Amino acid sequence: MKLPLHKKIEHDLFKKIESGEYPENEVIPTEIELSEAYGVSRPTIRQAVQSLVNAGYLEKRKKRGTLVKRSKIQQEFTRHVESFDSEFYRKGMSTKTKVLTFTKTNATKEIALNLALKEGDLVYKLTRLRFAEDKPVVFVTSFMPDKIFPNLCQVDFAKQSLYETFREFGHPIHSVSRKLEITLADETASYLLDVLENAPLFYFHTRGFTENRLPIEYSIAKYRGDINSFVLEISKPK
Repeated sequence: MKLPLHKKIEHDLFKKIESGEYPENEVIPTEIELSEAYGVSRPTIRQAVQSLVNAGYLEKRKKRGTLVKRSKIQQEFTRHVESFDSEFYRKGMSTKTKVLTFTKTNATKEIALNLALKEGDLVYKLTRLRFAEDKPVVFVTSFMPDKIFPNLCQVDFAKQSLYETFREFGHPIHSVSRKLEITLADETASYLLDVLENAPLFYFHTRGFTENRLPIEYSIAKYRGDINSFVLEISKPK
């Protein structure tokens, strides 16, 4: 079947985005320039460009034009138990972690419920901003029971993986449960993740368990919606 003209142009523009001829975050030629280059009307160009906008490859900006959007980071921790660092290392991407706070606090009702503790029990509170290729990707706060990890305060989590630390302390993470919601960036998340206020964020609640189902980690993580995507794998029940 013969492709409509706007679809042919859409495919050609997509190839130029994929090849880097139209680089990430750079403005593509105007409708007038594209209509002259392809020898077609502006409505045909507009239709082709809008299809790529709808697919997430282009973004229209007032006073700037149409630019190539940043490609999303495809993350697979939703189907594997794997640390942030090891997943990005496997993808050939550099990572960096900034520790914002690391202290002890008393467990709230929510934290106690998720870590099988009593309200008021001591827990570690670790808040980190994590980067991939120097871009802020996720703002995460993790809670761990003090009674299980009495010497955790000695660890530098700007350099050390949390899951690797659990393993070294004799309590490796064996399984996790995650709840995903969508939330909007407040002032703090906007500043830390370099997004606009009210930008959509992926909001994960994670519980990490040892082999005997002892909960040793409860984390709340906000991932940028514009540069992250997540792989889910679902099987039919046996």
